[in-house]
Amino acid sequence: MDLGLRGRVCVVTGSTSGIGFETARLLAAEGARVVVCGRDAARVEQAVSESGAALGHVCDLAEPGAPDRLIGEAAKLGPVEALVNNVGVAYQAAFDELGDGEWESMWQLNVMSYVRAIRAVVPGMRERGGGAIVNVASTAGKRPSTGMPNYSVTKAAVLSLSRLVADLYARDRIRCNAVAPGPTGTEAWLGEGGLADQQAARTGKTRAEVLAAVASGRPLGRLAEPAEIAAVVTFLCSDRAGYVTGAAWSVDGGTVPIIV
Repeated sequence: MDLGLRGRVCVVTGSTSGIGFETARLLAAEGARVVVCGRDAARVEQAVSESGAALGHVCDLAEPGAPDRLIGEAAKLGPVEALVNNVGVAYQAAFDELGDGEWESMWQLNVMSYVRAIRAVVPGMRERGGGAIVNVASTAGKRPSTGMPNYSVTKAAVLSLSRLVADLYARDRIRCNAVAPGPTGTEAWLGEGGLADQQAARTGKTRAEVLAAVASGRPLGRLAEPAEIAAVVTFLCSDRAGYVTGAAWSVDGGTVPIIV
């Protein structure tokens, strides 16, 4: 199936590993001219090489001016026709352990980087008559995780932002959708000191017990593979999703038992 992405400039944030990397790889495989980014220069260079991306950009998207610079750099390849906001951070914490600083720093990366990147890309999309924006949220945005309070709130904000942008720019033929993954086999969960290790430390369980419990909590009985999330994101960037906007796609193995 031709997704109609050949030659299109697509920006994927947080794309040196996990869902972002797999999204960049799939978009590049469809012939898109992909821009990847991350904070570590060596990892950005590796992501460009391994994904087939056209360009890598080193930046910290929690900094207010960074999304504008990223979109400006991407525009050197041509008009940016798709933006995938994927960058983010997650960690385990109790609500009463979190101070203002933890809330603010997560808000800046998980929400404001999305706002700023959208704000930077919309004028060009309006000028050329359309575009696609996909925001990676989480099941925790639909059903908050008590073990990740600030993360859950930021991901709920991403869902609301996605619907807002869809409504604002539909007449400009700019589509905006959200994807809400469940637990996925990425560094965030499986890496040393990641969510599995954090949950084990907080509950007294072993890492293996935590991962088994997380997997059994999905109706499909396992964590997602990053490429499974990326496939949905890539579809939403494509012409095949030309009549899809304002939606929040659950890609969670049936985890959240609601129909919206």
